[in-house]
Amino acid sequence: MDPITGVQIHLDSTFAIMLEAQQRGHEVLYCEVQQLYLKNAVAGARVQRCTVKAVQGQHAELSEPFPVDLSELDAVFMRKDPPFNMDYIYATYILEAAEPDTLIVNRACNLRNHNEKLYSLQFPEFCPESLVSADSEAILSFMSELGCPLVVKPLDGNGGKGIFLIRPDDPNRNVILEVSTDHGRHPIIAQRFLPAAAQGDKRILIIDGEFQGAVLRVPGEKDPRGNIHVGARCEKSALSAREEEMVAALGPRLRADGHIFVGIDVIGDQLTEINVTSPTCIQEINAFDGRCVEGTIMDAVEKRARS
Repeated sequence: MDPITGVQIHLDSTFAIMLEAQQRGHEVLYCEVQQLYLKNAVAGARVQRCTVKAVQGQHAELSEPFPVDLSELDAVFMRKDPPFNMDYIYATYILEAAEPDTLIVNRACNLRNHNEKLYSLQFPEFCPESLVSADSEAILSFMSELGCPLVVKPLDGNGGKGIFLIRPDDPNRNVILEVSTDHGRHPIIAQRFLPAAAQGDKRILIIDGEFQGAVLRVPGEKDPRGNIHVGARCEKSALSAREEEMVAALGPRLRADGHIFVGIDVIGDQLTEINVTSPTCIQEINAFDGRCVEGTIMDAVEKRARS
């Protein structure tokens, strides 16, 4: 995971999972991605025993680092936030070497294979019209075909970074696409702009294929993006009939692909992302719905680790 000293414990989903695991009597070990290694084809890490408590600033007591073979562990949570770069991909290769002896949450090869922007496109019946390309002319042509504005996003971003809204009459549209694609070097995803984004971006948590809560992230007055990192506020939310249909369709596939903890993002009635790397919003949903999402996650992990 990312450095534990910097987490906000009242918001952080990883901290909630760690606290739940500790309360169940499990030993909690902590490391960052840089501490993973592969020695003679055996996956390992330099870890620290971690005792957590719900006191900000005193929330993690760490031991001295020591090496461990990942195959000796029951489960490993990969909770490194994006960007989804080559360092992240290399980490998945190391984690994959520990399978199937050790449960990796989520399955290592599919953390690598299922890019959060692209994985959703495997369910086109739920997605807005989309184009993945590095070709600015192709993207502008796509916008002309749709006859409406586009939202363009980097494929490896998170937290609303690098997202632009471009309109057919936007004088800066060429510059935006040049910057976004690095002058045609990198593909991006362009999607039909969804006006419902002004009402919010809904995060729906799916644990081992089953719905476990939702929260609506409503943009602030100064930023149209529905990301908590840029000032969106959270509101209690339930599922619409269309969203229930999405969950019913996605759940079995997510479970089969080894994704225990998933957050899907929905704007209006359209699926925009499937977050498998480091989904969040456990604590927000717990607060609104009186749930214990981290408990459901640990139930699923314990069940799979024993099987």
